[in-house]
Amino acid sequence: MDYHSKLISLEQALALVQSNMNIFTGLGGSEAQAFMSKLHTIADRVKNVTITNCLPMSTAEYIFYPESFKVDGWFYSPLLRKAHAQGNVTFIPNHLHLASERLNNVTPDIFIGVATPPDKHGYVSLSLGNTYEKRAIEAAKMVILEINPNYPRTYGDLELHMSHVDYVVEVDYPVPVLPDAPMSDKDEKIGKLIAEYIHDGDCLQLGIGGVPNAVAAALKHHKDLGIHTEMLTSGMVDLIESGVVNNSKKQNHRGKTVATFALGSKKLYELIDGNPAVALMDGKYVNDPNVIALNDNQVSINATLEVDLTGQCCSESIGSMQFSGAGGQVDTAMGAQASKNGRSFVALYSTAMVKNPETGIKEEVSKIVPQLKQGAIVTMQRQNVQYIVTEYGVASLRGCTVKERVERLIAIAHPKFREQLWKDAMEIGLYPKK
Repeated sequence: MDYHSKLISLEQALALVQSNMNIFTGLGGSEAQAFMSKLHTIADRVKNVTITNCLPMSTAEYIFYPESFKVDGWFYSPLLRKAHAQGNVTFIPNHLHLASERLNNVTPDIFIGVATPPDKHGYVSLSLGNTYEKRAIEAAKMVILEINPNYPRTYGDLELHMSHVDYVVEVDYPVPVLPDAPMSDKDEKIGKLIAEYIHDGDCLQLGIGGVPNAVAAALKHHKDLGIHTEMLTSGMVDLIESGVVNNSKKQNHRGKTVATFALGSKKLYELIDGNPAVALMDGKYVNDPNVIALNDNQVSINATLEVDLTGQCCSESIGSMQFSGAGGQVDTAMGAQASKNGRSFVALYSTAMVKNPETGIKEEVSKIVPQLKQGAIVTMQRQNVQYIVTEYGVASLRGCTVKERVERLIAIAHPKFREQLWKDAMEIGLYPKK
């Protein structure tokens, strides 16, 4: 069958959905936007359809029809957090490099994602990533792709021949853009602190947000940096275009920027379009700590929500309420620490403004705490944490006793909370009473 014989309308694609089906879609910008934004229109004729997704970016009205649609999510977005209380949204705990293990438990009846138009050889590019997408395509009973000419054609191992596709739907929506997080004074301070630990020739993994962007901005005078990262972000574009990143010192995939997915600005998409120096590869491979460790001098930089005085990091929940996901935080941290001369950083602001449940008024609270909130998810175990960074400094925790950890973490807490943290540490037995 040729391309045109597989071409169907969006309405015909939706008509293929039946009750009790399992539907997988791509991560972030690889989600089938047109299909998902219209899925709610069939809510009256289907029941118990399960959508498995990761960081969805579509409007997704279907999520508010709980009898018709359920969602299993690898990473919560604001929309999934909002819908969680309905009872039809649940979280899949995982390390990102093991996301495809979900396929051992659930076989997709339909995989639907987005791709570029086929080339003259009949190959499409899955464009923005292959975190789990090709593995889901191989496992699915039916494969539908939204063919979008606006998406960048990228390389790595996300090329797919049309013979593996059952149906295509032609669409023309813009590539989803993730706006750059503005850099605050705190971001700049943290970015400069971390940049002092980064040397010429290092290989980087940067997350998303103000802190990673600030780190990237502080590296403009470095040389010969490499990138082996989970997510390729807008903050990396200037480093690549200026030649600061040339990947010349990497031991694995020398000369190439390696990631498992890309999400960011239009400028980022222009950079990766048709660029053989950028390889978007299988998430099971890219985020495997053993693969990450193949590059010497690997540096991992991630963010967290809350840290206790022993070094436990809660990066994905607020108490027991799921907020985001573990993603590849543990993958990249452990991979960096296993790398020769590697380093792993976990960053957070020293404080946050949080609404008092009794008064309804926002109050400043410390994000370095004696104990994590009840029910909090420990994303990074304390024995796996190397450096914790706030705008007040860097705490090196590897090899430290609990007593030393208390001292070092209080030293980088906000000054207005340090006295109380000392009292609490002694009260709960983390530090000897004076």
